[in-house]
Amino acid sequence: MKPQTQASIAEPVIQLENIQRDFGPVQALKSVSFSLFAGRALALVGESGCGKTTCARIIARLDRPTGGKLFFRGQDRTARGSGNDERPYRKDVQMVFQDPFSSLNPAFTVNHHLSRPLQLHGQDKPKAGRGEDIMRLLESVGLDPALTRQKFPHELSGGQRQRVNIARALAVSPSILVADEPTSMLDVSIRKDILELLARVKRENDLAMLYITHDIATAAHVAEEIVVMFAGQMVEWGDTATVLAAPKHPYTQLLLSAVPDGGRRFVTGGSARFLEQAEKVRALSRPISTVVEQVGTNHFMRALATSN
Repeated sequence: MKPQTQASIAEPVIQLENIQRDFGPVQALKSVSFSLFAGRALALVGESGCGKTTCARIIARLDRPTGGKLFFRGQDRTARGSGNDERPYRKDVQMVFQDPFSSLNPAFTVNHHLSRPLQLHGQDKPKAGRGEDIMRLLESVGLDPALTRQKFPHELSGGQRQRVNIARALAVSPSILVADEPTSMLDVSIRKDILELLARVKRENDLAMLYITHDIATAAHVAEEIVVMFAGQMVEWGDTATVLAAPKHPYTQLLLSAVPDGGRRFVTGGSARFLEQAEKVRALSRPISTVVEQVGTNHFMRALATSN
């Protein structure tokens, strides 16, 4: 059985098949396989260094896999083509980055940041028409065009900047949106608003979305499917609601146990016990395992490697 999430509603827009990525002796990705479908989001969850962002960079053509294949609308696009071949693909795959502060050029206005992708990808219009598109984009992400359009990034809050980044990604009508930790650098009070915005633009634009996060608790706000990763491996995956309600892999259980629970009193010494248990789970989960078990309808886990 191939270890990848499945959806019967349509053919995948993007499909990763047994992707590997080595950095010298370090295996950053070990046979990662999953698919992205139009109008649906997949959450890629795990701690720093597990391989989440490497997956995103491979999909966005910012990095190349060492092994495996990448398919776009059924065509093998693993090998990088010429500039002309790559241009349509790069238009179709847009990213929203983690840092809303460094991803906008401080020397230019919001208007410039939204005009630029329209010009680069051949959708440029006369000034009046372009202005209407920019106003529509700003309104679509919850920003007032009259108050925002001529502002510079330093005049905006972190949440407003991230909304501009999302508008910029939508400007060229992509089919895939890769959101790499889009709320991790924002105030807690506005994170939910940005997650709800991502879920809405996914539905309204029929986007295939990859949502990358270290916070497993946020996956349900955005994604229909989830892949939990550790040490470059997929350890558990399937329908988000099912995986979060009944996690089977010890590492998924560990991530969920770290989610704050208002109904649970703080126990002195609990942090030390948690860290000790976490190290045990990591040690059990780190060895490579090729055995995949189906534990429910669209719910899979990678069996723990057994020592001989």
